[in-house]
Amino acid sequence: KFMFLHLLQQVWSVLALPAALAEQEGENLSGLSDNPDKAIFAVRENGTTCLMVEFAARFLVPYDVLALNGIDLITEQASFTLPRGAEIEGKCGSTDSEIHISWKNNAYILRIYFSKEFREKGIEVWKINKIQFVYDTSETSHFINAYNPGKHTASTHKLSALVTPAGHSYLCTAQQTVTLISSDHQKGITFSMYDIQIQPFDIASDFIFSAPYKCITDQREHLEEILPLILGLILGLIIIITLTIYHFHLKLTANQPQLPRDRSMYKNM
Repeated sequence: KFMFLHLLQQVWSVLALPAALAEQEGENLSGLSDNPDKAIFAVRENGTTCLMVEFAARFLVPYDVLALNGIDLITEQASFTLPRGAEIEGKCGSTDSEIHISWKNNAYILRIYFSKEFREKGIEVWKINKIQFVYDTSETSHFINAYNPGKHTASTHKLSALVTPAGHSYLCTAQQTVTLISSDHQKGITFSMYDIQIQPFDIASDFIFSAPYKCITDQREHLEEILPLILGLILGLIIIITLTIYHFHLKLTANQPQLPRDRSMYKNM
């Protein structure tokens, strides 16, 4: 019995080893970007990239200040961007992943949650299913003379954003905007991302995104860019075909015998 228990402990320790070794750490790679507004963050598991985000982001946060009469409250807007020097944490899973981005000693924390699911016809996709933003209005670099300052949490509700086929990264230059509802009197926080490339699952190569899936807005803009070229080519082709037909028409009519126009000449024929 003792030997059986000892063997069972050894088997359990072997099975538990992968979980114990699955250490996840965040890395800030923003220094690799030439764009001063763009941040690059990665989550790695056992030395391999399992989640990577690259984007520029802006927040628009309403907050209350006391009016000059000392009685009424008025609403101001704090506008700020996501700093490149933020700290990163995250978790990677087979169907759920998340990244936590914090700065100013946790005065600001952005949490983005991802999930995988199967859609109709058995197509597997991933998406952002929740965004949460924690902010502290007592932090005076963005919130000036805030009334009753303190920490607040803003969250999305039933979010399904950036839906992308599994195995691909999401790529979008155009701005994508999400509204979060704050615990501060249900105020609406605007979170905007642009110059985006994100992949929370199935990264095949370390620090390298998989094949991109372009957002509809970028696809439409690309079509608008190439549409004049396509129309120009079609018009040029129509002109060439018309000139070719006209050339053959002239050649055929030139080879036909010409009948005399003067009817008196028919008598001599």
